[in-house]
Amino acid sequence: MTPPPARTREQRRTDTLARLENDVDAWLATAGEGGPYLVPLSFRWDGTTLVVATPAASPTGRNLRAGRVRVGLGHTRDVVMIDGVVEVVIAAADVPAILGDAFAAATGFDPRTLSTPHAYFRIRPQRIQAWRESNELAGRDLMRDGSWLV
Repeated sequence: MTPPPARTREQRRTDTLARLENDVDAWLATAGEGGPYLVPLSFRWDGTTLVVATPAASPTGRNLRAGRVRVGLGHTRDVVMIDGVVEVVIAAADVPAILGDAFAAATGFDPRTLSTPHAYFRIRPQRIQAWRESNELAGRDLMRDGSWLV
């Protein structure tokens, strides 16, 4: 099977931003004392950061407090990989209504209504890569050190 022609880096950035604005779920990879964790979580993109919520005492919640995360969007033939830093941790009980309402509207999930204490985490991308096929591996870095390259 012949892969489709490689997209330009500019087109990959456009496609990546569309995915961030329209997708709802992502895979988050974290690591801590108990080892690595990979979990699916809903997210909201606010234009510069991803916002996720998870039980505060869960392994993922504890690991996110360490400040580093890898986020994966898409499937193996249309990948967006984001390495990010966790900037803000807010207990669900303390989240501003504007953030909680926007997250709930975007994801269909409102952690503020649950009995298990949740926390919201704001993730700032530091590195973003995007590729579909092996012909897009070269030039897959779209962001480095928090700045877009294209």
